[in-house]
Amino acid sequence: MSGAVPVKAEALARPADEDALMWRDGLKAGVPSLFGIAAWGLVVGVAMIKTGLSIPQALGMTLIVFAGSAQLASLPLIVANAPIWVVFATALVVNLRFVIFSALLAPHFAHLPWHKRLMLGYTAGDMTVALFLQRFPDESPAVGKVSYLEGLLYPNWIAWQVGSIAGIFLGAAVPEAWGLGFAGTLAILCILVPMVLSGAALCGVMVASATAVLAYGFPYKLGLLTAVVLGMGTSMLVQELSEKFKHDRERHG
Repeated sequence: MSGAVPVKAEALARPADEDALMWRDGLKAGVPSLFGIAAWGLVVGVAMIKTGLSIPQALGMTLIVFAGSAQLASLPLIVANAPIWVVFATALVVNLRFVIFSALLAPHFAHLPWHKRLMLGYTAGDMTVALFLQRFPDESPAVGKVSYLEGLLYPNWIAWQVGSIAGIFLGAAVPEAWGLGFAGTLAILCILVPMVLSGAALCGVMVASATAVLAYGFPYKLGLLTAVVLGMGTSMLVQELSEKFKHDRERHG
């Protein structure tokens, strides 16, 4: 009887130990990207200040929105006094990829309470979702999935906020003559170039670029929203046609 107590205690402690181990594994997997996330946040923080937001406004945006590409896309609309629905629609279109991320993650975490899923969804990012799906490619149950994702997400969120807040105060201190207002555009280009790895993505970028130029005169900066929608639609269409062509070629082979 006396020997059963330590066994029971060990059995009860094992899940917590496994969760802690998986959390550390997630952190270890995400550490290489933290410096890049902080640098990206720094650039966005500077861009928010240099486009005219006050320090409280910029702090509120980075803490609430937590979406660098959507923040940069909305800044010129805010400066141009575009209607609020245009700003929200643009940010929504830019972040449509998170609908796909949610669909991929939902089977793994559908059993969790809504507030837990809400927190995981808020802190999710492109890189962290990709790293999680690389570790857990299928939906089969696995010990420590939640802890692993938390180990990826929460340090990523902290790195972003540290970089972004530093950028906000740095942007407020740096003279306008330094020309840091263009930093956001450069950051977008740095993200865009590595992502154009397929013919479908390249077609989408070309259509979006041409549309943005041709629709430059649209009121309320609606040319940007039009360019994003047409670019995404083109990329999806080309991807679908390419897969269909490949399938037909293999079938008739």
